[in-house]
Amino acid sequence: MLAALALSACWAGSAAAQSDPAWSHSVVYTADVTGVVDGTARRAGRYLDNLDVVLDGDLAQIAGWRGARLHVAILANGGGQPNDLAGTLQGVDNIEVADPGVRLFEAWIEQSFADGRASILAGLYDVNSEFYATETSGLLIAPAFGIGSEFAATGRNGPSIFPSTALATRVRIGAPDGLHVQAAAVNAKASTFGDPDGVDTGFDDGVLWLAEGGWTGPARLALGAWRYDQKQDDIRSVGPAGDPRPATSQGVYVLGEAEIHRGAHSVTSAFVRSGLSDGDTGDFKGGWQAGLLVLHPFASRPDSAFSVGVHRGLISDKARLNARDAGMDPAKGEDGLEITYSDTIGRFTLQPDLQIVRHPGGDRAADTVVVAAVRLIIPLFEN
Repeated sequence: MLAALALSACWAGSAAAQSDPAWSHSVVYTADVTGVVDGTARRAGRYLDNLDVVLDGDLAQIAGWRGARLHVAILANGGGQPNDLAGTLQGVDNIEVADPGVRLFEAWIEQSFADGRASILAGLYDVNSEFYATETSGLLIAPAFGIGSEFAATGRNGPSIFPSTALATRVRIGAPDGLHVQAAAVNAKASTFGDPDGVDTGFDDGVLWLAEGGWTGPARLALGAWRYDQKQDDIRSVGPAGDPRPATSQGVYVLGEAEIHRGAHSVTSAFVRSGLSDGDTGDFKGGWQAGLLVLHPFASRPDSAFSVGVHRGLISDKARLNARDAGMDPAKGEDGLEITYSDTIGRFTLQPDLQIVRHPGGDRAADTVVVAAVRLIIPLFEN
């Protein structure tokens, strides 16, 4: 099925690109073999994959719509779930999904103003493409390096991030360099074509509001906040009838990244991020991530890259009390270390990866888990 989808999408994209250079497309296939090699009674691996089909259009050239562009992305995910073996709270592979299938991941139109210094976007939108995002952490495979776990674990189906997005409107003011502010209003129920309920247009779960301000220069710094306008169930407190008390789900985050060294052939960058949440409506009350990315560590390998990162998910007090009631000795957090290396051979990119997770599942008594993975990336079509 994935091969058929890739071929049909590429044929359509290639035809569009040949007839009108305003269109561009890419189709990339990613396959992982990820498994536990130490720390659990069962040591095994799982194969999982991701097909990413992207089509972009310059609407000024296509339809005379000045300053507008179209973006469409389709995801097809299959395979196993390696985190079932690892038993972590934050996950070990950023292409793992609970429900395999084909989804319309993004479909939006963006209109720019003031010579590109302002824009408004509307449609199915991945908030992590612009909010709570650091480019320097992009090589790492652990999901916590994509978006903070205290935010990723919110909402009925998670916020509008991989693999299911929601209808949104985003406004941004600022050039790529210098100061910027951006805000978004997002359907609080993430559901798109390919999910059981399809695209949710009712907004019955309310709205997720996000705001971020930052500065980009020699370094990049940003401060952001998010809040659901409808209260959600408290994970511990109950009312007189035994029903969960309503609580506000909200949080803040801060991030920074910068190039810290430039050698004869290599470039080293660093990132650090931290977030806090209410701690009433989810298992996490906060967390942090930090790491390094080295591009071209070997002069003879121009496409090589090395990255190391550490992360910690801070478990909320209420989640720890719930775990203690269930007979567990809860830890204050779940910690991870990841080391990875990527290189391109011909058209193929290979990426071996090693992760060490302490207190998996938030269990103080659980053995430290060691997870090994190999990622293969194949660009099938691109223009």
